[in-house]
Amino acid sequence: MTEQGRILGLDYGSKTVGIAVSDPLFITAQGITVITRKHPTKYRQTIAAIREICEEYHITRIVLGLPLGLDGIEGDRCIATRDFGSLLEEKLSIPVDFQDERFTTIEAESVIKAGGKKDPRDIKSTVDQAAAVLILETYMLRHGKN
Repeated sequence: MTEQGRILGLDYGSKTVGIAVSDPLFITAQGITVITRKHPTKYRQTIAAIREICEEYHITRIVLGLPLGLDGIEGDRCIATRDFGSLLEEKLSIPVDFQDERFTTIEAESVIKAGGKKDPRDIKSTVDQAAAVLILETYMLRHGKN
């Protein structure tokens, strides 16, 4: 699925973007950071930060979590996410795939709490990163990469 590089997983939101990367063999995913978006309708700084990560980790594919409704229907958030994915492809010249992200935030919160974090601020600060890991792991499993 990729040519000699890693895959970047993104949990895209209006305020934050959780970031995860695969290992070079596509076996595991690791959360690396959360980008805080200062302006929900402006993308320049967000894309610049993602570009730096792509260069540092030799990213050859991006997987963007797609926030489908519980019924599997694409709503306004999906449209915004697909638009962001198109913008990433255009600006970074890296292919973007989409992965159903239903329940990833809930699962990420459960994993974080099970790991001993109880303070809601600690949970909030890592949940987007953990969700990005889950999105990327699911993608790799679906494509026989894990």
